[in-house]
Amino acid sequence: MKNDKNKTAIIIGGTSGIGLATAKALLSDGVIVHIVGRNIDKVEDLNNLIKHRVDIKDGDQVAKFISDIETLESIDYLVNASGIFLPKSFLEHTIEDYNSYLDLNRGFFFITQAIAKKMKKANEGSIVNVGSMWAKQAVKATPSSAYSMQKAGLHSLTQHLAMELADFNIRVNAVSPAVVNTPVYHGVFGGRDEAEKALEGFHTFHPIGRNGTPEDITNSILFLLSDKASWITGAIWDIDGGVMAGRN
Repeated sequence: MKNDKNKTAIIIGGTSGIGLATAKALLSDGVIVHIVGRNIDKVEDLNNLIKHRVDIKDGDQVAKFISDIETLESIDYLVNASGIFLPKSFLEHTIEDYNSYLDLNRGFFFITQAIAKKMKKANEGSIVNVGSMWAKQAVKATPSSAYSMQKAGLHSLTQHLAMELADFNIRVNAVSPAVVNTPVYHGVFGGRDEAEKALEGFHTFHPIGRNGTPEDITNSILFLLSDKASWITGAIWDIDGGVMAGRN
């Protein structure tokens, strides 16, 4: 990405996985990056990196963060990368499970709204949402009814915002990954080592022959944020090693 010095990005879920990889890549391009998440202490202090401890499922914390957003002079980029992945049978899901996903999307919605208002004043901006192939394709081995609803909502929001915000030169796109080796799986499988071992079995799920890395997704996010993608909005890109083309 060129001409990014002194531009400002906000990464929701920027403390690990795809969000953190994106934050680091933007920092290397000279962007001032604000990362938002619950576990900001695990991210090292870096020049041009500002950390915000926010649980975006918590309405009060989101409201406080929105107030903080108002103090920023401008925001050029937004990446919504926070995620919850709790594969569970539809018949076993609880209200608490469901509300976690619902609360996550509510946080995305109103933070994005606040940032879009600032982008409107500047008459430019680029937003990328991190969706999921599970929003498009059910996989019996990983029952994800609640998760898929949350991600499908994010996909739909992407397209609606692309239409509504186009008049203000704000582009809105999404990436839709398959299995990417990130810490979101640590809780699913009981720890990092257990997750690494379990994820080995998913390599052949992808026609390209391997799981994704955070950097694989980051590369596409950076392109969509950049001026090189100036004629792309409302797109939901399958960054999935070929899964949606045809699974092995």
